[in-house]
Amino acid sequence: MLRTALRNLLAHKARLMMTALAVLLGVAFVAGTLIYSDTIKEAVKNASSKDLKDVSVSVEATLDPDAPMPERGAKRATALDDKLAGRIRALPGVQTVRTNVTGSATLAGADDQPIGEGWQNLAVNYQPGKDGKDSRYPLVQGRGPAAGNEIALAESTAKAAGVAIGDTVRFATDGPVLKKTLVGIVASDDPKVTAGGSLALFDTATAQKLYLRPGQFGELIVTATPGTDQQALTAKVRELLPEKRAVATSGSELAAQQSRMIAAQSEGLTQTLLVFAGIALFVGVFIIANTFTMLISQRSREIALLRAVGASRRQVVRSVLAEAGLLGLISSVVGFALGTGIAVGMRVMLDGDGSGYPAGPLVISPTAVLSALGVGVGVTVLAAWLPSRKAAKVAPVEALSSVEAPPALRSLVVRNVIGSVVTGIGVAIMLWVSTLTSGDDMPYAMLGSALTLTGVIILAPLLSRPLVSLAGLVTTRLFGIGGKLAKENALRNPRRTAATGSALMIALVLVTGLTVVGHSAQIGMDKMMATGLTADYKIETYGGLDPQLSKKVAEVPGVEAAAPLRGTGFTTQRGYAYIRGTDLSQIDKVTHLTFRQGSLDAVRAGGIAVAEQVAKQHGWRAGDMVSVEFAEKKTTTRLKVAAVYADNEALGESFADVSLVDPHLTQIKNEQLLVKAAGGGSPALVKDIRHALGDSPLLKVQTRDDLRKETVGQIDTIVNMVYGLLGMAIIIAVVGVVNTLAMSVFERTREIGMLRAIGLARSGIKQMVRLESVVISLFGAVLGMSVGIFLAWSGGSLVSSSFPAYEMVLPWDRLGLFLLIALVVGVLAALWPARRAARLNMLEAIGAQ
Repeated sequence: MLRTALRNLLAHKARLMMTALAVLLGVAFVAGTLIYSDTIKEAVKNASSKDLKDVSVSVEATLDPDAPMPERGAKRATALDDKLAGRIRALPGVQTVRTNVTGSATLAGADDQPIGEGWQNLAVNYQPGKDGKDSRYPLVQGRGPAAGNEIALAESTAKAAGVAIGDTVRFATDGPVLKKTLVGIVASDDPKVTAGGSLALFDTATAQKLYLRPGQFGELIVTATPGTDQQALTAKVRELLPEKRAVATSGSELAAQQSRMIAAQSEGLTQTLLVFAGIALFVGVFIIANTFTMLISQRSREIALLRAVGASRRQVVRSVLAEAGLLGLISSVVGFALGTGIAVGMRVMLDGDGSGYPAGPLVISPTAVLSALGVGVGVTVLAAWLPSRKAAKVAPVEALSSVEAPPALRSLVVRNVIGSVVTGIGVAIMLWVSTLTSGDDMPYAMLGSALTLTGVIILAPLLSRPLVSLAGLVTTRLFGIGGKLAKENALRNPRRTAATGSALMIALVLVTGLTVVGHSAQIGMDKMMATGLTADYKIETYGGLDPQLSKKVAEVPGVEAAAPLRGTGFTTQRGYAYIRGTDLSQIDKVTHLTFRQGSLDAVRAGGIAVAEQVAKQHGWRAGDMVSVEFAEKKTTTRLKVAAVYADNEALGESFADVSLVDPHLTQIKNEQLLVKAAGGGSPALVKDIRHALGDSPLLKVQTRDDLRKETVGQIDTIVNMVYGLLGMAIIIAVVGVVNTLAMSVFERTREIGMLRAIGLARSGIKQMVRLESVVISLFGAVLGMSVGIFLAWSGGSLVSSSFPAYEMVLPWDRLGLFLLIALVVGVLAALWPARRAARLNMLEAIGAQ
């Protein structure tokens, strides 16, 4: 039976090649994802290990929870000083103690735009040894900073800023712009820096002045002498530390923490890519099952002969599964090789897009190899299992007397009943989901969507009849007999038509659903920007804006109004909320306020305004007095609810005058500044505003369009990724349609010969096959888009719960594009089968068995 499986595999190379391609693509994505993930994890792990190689114990300063918050302008005080560092150096087993001062410094690039992201813009103190060099940061050019007017930069940072030794570097920490002379360029393997951050180095005294207090440090790095037990040394260090103000962690614990962090960081991308691979394999299942069903049907005489000469049903099943296993193994090996290339390409593409992962060799782990090969072989064997059982159940005499028996009525009835039940449950869940309003109910939506899609796949043969018949009316009217034959051929085997169209249907369910949600969110954002925010610019900065500096913006020519926003959280008996302090004389000029109760004048007279959703949550009405506790200073007071306004994204949950909010803030800094410009603003005005604020690289000036793009950016990213999935699914769908049509042509060889004999030209044969392909593709597209729109509608309530402006709007242009893509898929997939059918010899075809 094994030799039979090998012979069958070699006898149908051309037909099985299409099936192998479907498996190959899915395995390639699985392998590429796993290899890329392992490569990135290993590269970051190696970089982190190198970063921690001399760390035996890390002592970090912490904030005493019982100590008062530092006042405005005061530098953070720590318990780590020269005295404590000296006591740790005196411990037995300690080789060196490195005293670190760390902070954040954002540098200005050549275009005055900030370099890197705020949380990754590191600043540290340069600590030269006896040779005048810091071993932690090897010099590439120049020397280390030794005076208050000097700075050193990481090599990548200097390149991004466009500066060289001797140039003046502009940067900011949390205040005005500072300038220092670049005296050195260093190498750094810090993962934060290699991942797109920046690194600035100062002498220790300057770093303390910028971030702490003279003589104090943020971290002490202890390096032990060889042979010293890390845990024992960590315990000794802990005994010297002041309670609640410092914590000691061993180097091994730090390494374990970083490993967990690395795994968590890469988990999201890995899972997303594996979802793509899983969908590709899921789509491939239909093609594989379809292929083996048709191959077994064509080999029914052969199987009958094997049964007649003594082969058992189990042997027939094993033979087919062995054939599938060999096909899966060969496809998986080629797919794994392709996946390796995909992993390399992903690394190059993402590095070019700014991911900045550390360099490292390609990692091909045994897990990746076994997983990819196991998935490929397993999916192929699983997809061939049902066709193999069907083949084994055919009686020898029945198979010998008929080349292709029609599907049993009972099996279709059972399938339709199961499909109706599953679809009904899925639709019922989604209708219930449409009444829910909490994002926490997303698992129910995912369950309902999965059941609905699964049920529709099961019902696809039943649904194919009305949809294909409807399409047949069009093809018959437009193309005459060719269109009618195409319709009849598609209806001849509804199972095959359904399985072929399901490949495109699954992809279009996802793509259509997310496209509708994304488009609706964009429309909602535009509506919200038009009705909620009338300001032309929103200004933010890392660390906050000085209120006195913010007032200068209002004096810039061309600025009509400028309203600051700063705030804090507060708690009530009903929960937590956030309040923003603003200038009530300006806020109505930069936002569009619609009051449900009370008025802005009532707020100006004293009290707070709360958003409608918050008022409902807490049961507040205008005129109520509420007791609140502010989060920062733990102060308790009673506030009057002066007004209730329609939910407004710019103002958030509540707002009041700055005079009411400021007494409860530990540091008075503006989080945002909303600016209304005369005539809608201009690039020159943006430059003037930046200049008024000191040209700080900390500044982030966004236009209304920038805000819209930022808000819907994540949705666009997801939708674009799904478009990538559509591209992959199209390839697999083309493979499936080509495979189905090729085998359909083989089965209808005699029929095609007869059509040619009675006068149908070669062009008519081609047209018939092409139209059949188009009908199948459009069936899958229409069904998929319909299900996708339903899922988007029913799940839209979960989006609107956190995005009140959301309202479902169908993107007709994109939906039309999807139909056009399906049409193109049908035409392209039919090229080879149509040409093959048209070239059949008439007499040989008529005499075919």
